[in-house]
Formats: sequence, structure tokens, C-alpha cells
Amino acid sequence: MNLVEKITKSQMRTDLPDFQVGDTVRVDLKIEDVDSKGNKKIRIQAFEGLVMAIKGSGVSRTFTVRKMSGNVGVEKTLPVHSPTIDKIVVVRKGKVRRAKLNHIRKLKKTPKIKERV
Repeated sequence: MNLVEKITKSQMRTDLPDFQVGDTVRVDLKIEDVDSKGNKKIRIQAFEGLVMAIKGSGVSRTFTVRKMSGNVGVEKTLPVHSPTIDKIVVVRKGKVRRAKLNHIRKLKKTPKIKERV
């Protein structure tokens, strides 16, 4: 095993659940707030939505989560093995027939996705 593989293996996270495109997940993100005095405070903010795409492999693997917030679609593309992710919880497993759900952006209503058993 060469040096690059050792560093890559040390940065990969094993505590995250398996999820697929079509699943509804809640991603808890660590956010650093700085007040007017310069004090840093880390808080956790949840972002819950539909997994639209999973891209890449290894350390560079990313996933895109979309949610509706006040009739406006909000998307976040996050690295799976990022240290800013506190945890990922699979809320609902969805059954879809596409690898990328880009067509959901054009829909006016929220999509009805069947649940995977």
C-alpha cells in the first residue's frame, strides 16, 4: 500500500449509513458561528431532504440533497467523508429507477416516491 492509499484510507469515514438515490436523509452539519467578540461556537444544523444524486468514489464521493423551503428548492452538494458532517440519518428509503433525479427540479409539486422495503 503506497502513501496516497494510506492517507486516503485514514480520511474515509466508516460510521455513516448506506443510502441511495431516492432516500430521504437528515444530514446534521457542524456550523461554526463567530459572535461580535470573536468567540467561536460550533452548533449542529439539520438539513433534511431527498438524495438526488451520488457522484464519485472513495474520498471524493459526493451526494446532492434537495429540500423545499418556503416554496423554493434548496440543494446542497456535500462530500460524504467530510469532517463537517456530524451524522447522516436515513429517514425514509425510496424506490426510484434513475441514478440521477435531475427532473425533480422542474416539478411544481413534491414527487411521490414509493418506499423501499
